[in-house]
Parts: sequence; structure tokens; C-alpha cells
Amino acid sequence: MTSVSPDRFEALVADALDGLPPWVLQRMENVEVMIEAHPPPGEANLLGRYEGIPLTERGAGYAGVLPDRIVLFRSTIQRLSADNTDLRAQVQHTVIHEIAHFFGISDDRLREMDRY
Repeated sequence: MTSVSPDRFEALVADALDGLPPWVLQRMENVEVMIEAHPPPGEANLLGRYEGIPLTERGAGYAGVLPDRIVLFRSTIQRLSADNTDLRAQVQHTVIHEIAHFFGISDDRLREMDRY
């Protein structure tokens, strides 16, 4: 387990977002990235969650809706990280994973892609 301050964790998330390709950042409209200390009860191993309407499901009537949310769970990510390098990698992986859901990519498809 690697533990860092909430501010340091937030900086790691910001670094992960800053490292995304420009085309990804340009498409991330109406999405908010948040950090919560712990996942919901009963989901102790949850690293992150995407809540919203994926880009692939937005139609012409998509307007005036609340922002989508990407939530990262600090305690879980830290618990699964062996050291600071691993923590940085785990944050990056989780950010990319949840953004993939924003783009409409399912968990099954992400698992398939991880095999290659």
C-alpha cells in the first residue's frame, strides 16, 4: 500500500489528465473528474466509476444535462499500489479506463484490449 496526501493524489490525477492526447481532451465536454476518499459500501475494490451518458449514446436532443462524472476512489487505488511509481501508473490506468467508458467502451471490450 502506498499512501499520499489528498493534495498529492489530486496532483497525480491532474498529471494523468494532462498526459492525455489533445483529441481526447477536446472531446471531454460536459464531464467532471472527481476524487472521493472511499468507494461506496459493498464496493471496496472499486477504483473508479463513470456516471453519465457516453458519447456513443448522445443524440441530437442531448442538451442541458448535468455533467457526466468520473469518480476516482483514492483509498482503493492507494491500497492496490506497491510504491509511488505503481501509484502513478494505477492512477493513469484508472483515468484512462473511466474515460474509455465516457467514449462508450464497455468493460468487456477494455478487458479484450488489455490482452494485446
